[in-house]
Amino acid sequence: ESGAFEEHRPPAPHRLDFCLCPQRYITQEGHKLDTGAPRPPATVTNAVSWRSEGIKYRKNEVFLDVIESVNLLVSANGNVLRSEIVGSIKMRVFLSGMPELRLGLNDKVLFDNTGRGKSKSVELEDVKFHQCVRLSRFENDRTISFIPPDGEFELMSYRLNTHVKPLIWIESVIEKHSHSRIEYMIKAKSQFKRRSTANNVEIHIPVPNDADSPKFKTTVGSVKWVPENGAIVWSVKSFPGGKEYLMRAHFGLPSVEAEDKEGKPPISVKFEIPYFTTSGIQVRYLKIIEKSGYQALPWVRYITQNGGRGDFREGAWQPGLGGRPGEGSSG
Repeated sequence: ESGAFEEHRPPAPHRLDFCLCPQRYITQEGHKLDTGAPRPPATVTNAVSWRSEGIKYRKNEVFLDVIESVNLLVSANGNVLRSEIVGSIKMRVFLSGMPELRLGLNDKVLFDNTGRGKSKSVELEDVKFHQCVRLSRFENDRTISFIPPDGEFELMSYRLNTHVKPLIWIESVIEKHSHSRIEYMIKAKSQFKRRSTANNVEIHIPVPNDADSPKFKTTVGSVKWVPENGAIVWSVKSFPGGKEYLMRAHFGLPSVEAEDKEGKPPISVKFEIPYFTTSGIQVRYLKIIEKSGYQALPWVRYITQNGGRGDFREGAWQPGLGGRPGEGSSG
């Protein structure tokens, strides 16, 4: 397939304030656009309410972000009760004219239909497209073909209900001493390869509302008490794969009230891993077809982050949040 992607580090782009991680892109080789492609008929053009005629750019570029969020609910004994991957492909388009774009993914249905069932592929569920995508074409041959809006938009979203192996494991040991003090020992271990790094990791540990006189000690990062949220937050700016870190916290407990363990909020983890997909989804190519034949640069990158739900109950050994790609991409 033409348009194979290769690694490339461009000059720092200036239009990337919408992006979620440090700027590093993968770009396909520049290639001559298909000048012989027919323009959409007038009836189609008139229906393109999301794009105006006569758009012009001095530099024609397309940016894609493949963003996956991982939602997990984990019991106190370390069993994953629920897990899902929610993904989206967001684009920012700076293209002249009325181009047609064709996006190729490692779609399992497509690979099975074309005799490539043994290749690395992903079976997407609950796929939803922006109105610009030609649904009849996708349903017929799984081609994602569209005339894009100008600027930023979400091209598609998808979901995978699949067992997710956590990326970050948390071990928590909590000791109460005669209702006079409480001590926490939290271990965090990254369960992904060393070539990847989790950024802006935050581990939120709930503490009793009447706790006071906090003392902290950690091997990495920083810890702060957020009394209005009833929690301590352990922040690690950069968490490489294959590492294990330890944090200890000590609080005084002036009251002797019994704590309702059932009502205690779970520990939660926030993170972001660039150049990494949990599901293994890959952008195989992006073709840009425009009658004037200008050359355009398409860029793509991958981001995995915690989802809206990344909870696990306190206990001896408890996994945190994340997932390994079965045959996934790491950029």
